[in-house]
Amino acid sequence: MAVEILHLSSVVKGALVDRDGDRLGRVEDLIARLGYSPHPPVTGVVVRIAHRELFVPMSLVAHLGPGRVQFAGATVSLQRFERRPGELLLSRDLRARHLINLQGARIIRANEIELARRDVGWEVVAVDPSPRVALRRLLPRVLGRRIPAGKVVDWASIEPFVAHVPTARLRIPYRKLARLHPAQIADLVEAASHEEGEEIIEAVGQDRELEADVFEELDAEHQLEFVRSRTDAEAARLLATMAPDDAADLITELDQDRRVPVLALLPAPQQRKIRALLSYNPETAGGLMIPDFVCLEPSTPVHDVLEALRTSTAPAEALAVVFAQGPEGRVTGSASVVSLVRAPPEATLASVVRPNPAHVHPDWDLHAVTRKMTDFNLTVAPVMDEDHRMVGVITVDDLLEMLLPTGWRRDFGMTSAEE
Repeated sequence: MAVEILHLSSVVKGALVDRDGDRLGRVEDLIARLGYSPHPPVTGVVVRIAHRELFVPMSLVAHLGPGRVQFAGATVSLQRFERRPGELLLSRDLRARHLINLQGARIIRANEIELARRDVGWEVVAVDPSPRVALRRLLPRVLGRRIPAGKVVDWASIEPFVAHVPTARLRIPYRKLARLHPAQIADLVEAASHEEGEEIIEAVGQDRELEADVFEELDAEHQLEFVRSRTDAEAARLLATMAPDDAADLITELDQDRRVPVLALLPAPQQRKIRALLSYNPETAGGLMIPDFVCLEPSTPVHDVLEALRTSTAPAEALAVVFAQGPEGRVTGSASVVSLVRAPPEATLASVVRPNPAHVHPDWDLHAVTRKMTDFNLTVAPVMDEDHRMVGVITVDDLLEMLLPTGWRRDFGMTSAEE
């Protein structure tokens, strides 16, 4: 049996009629209640009768269809409509607004909302982001019905922005956003309005690590946009959970009078790392490097090396290579994680490393670093001082991010809203 589908635009502005078909007023909106997965039920109708907005529960609706809603009761309550917590007005709150499509991590515009009749009543089942369906609201109702639907998005993968509906007391669930990669969440923030972006940041803020990861993926413009609205203490709390190189980049973008106060509020270990990074030009190897890595004595057994990797707090991408440190702290070789996993547990690091690893120096510019990493197929390049002592590592993903032009995600449509 085919499911009956109804477009919201075909109902709103239609007539409210009584049991005999006589007009009582006009349909202003439909009400849905969130929290009922996967499809919110339609719980009532907002109607206008004699210049008053009134509420009609679905229990008193005999028929819901294009152009008209039939009232089944004997009398209409004249109590003015007031939104209750958890309720959304489908037309006023959602239609033509941005929504999050969690399937693919995109921002879409709700140009049409589809309802379906189930055994339990009407439910919100899908959103149509196609631009052409917006014409249904502009054309006469008879012509509007002829506009075919676009590719709809199931409501189960939709999450609405609700900051603009303060009385609804709803927030984007963290658990849904947490399924996405930090870069995908950053894409959503960059594609959204400031208010919508704040709502996403607020949701991921329940997980401090995820919040930091998302901030690291944001472009400098959006990072500053959100940090400027925070106190020095709040900014320091966020920077403390970010990778030192990303935190250093963000501090350099802060207003001059905020840099020292924010830096002073950071934990001492993080503060030392960031101060060291700030001493380098940001477009050199020293400014690009990560100061956290694993460097061990050549005699260290492989099973201890693997344990050091497991317990290290360095970023995962910096742990793809382990370095051997000889007398006076000089680097004597490097070993990939793959070669360590393949080696016998009782073997020593010295037996696995490749001697004299290719490296870069802190004062090298991006072009020199790129040539070296390309020529030697390095995914992690050690940064050494003149005495061959390790001061940091450069990962290929950080290098690519520096080389790509500003705004490249938008240029390639990765953060644009789906219309």
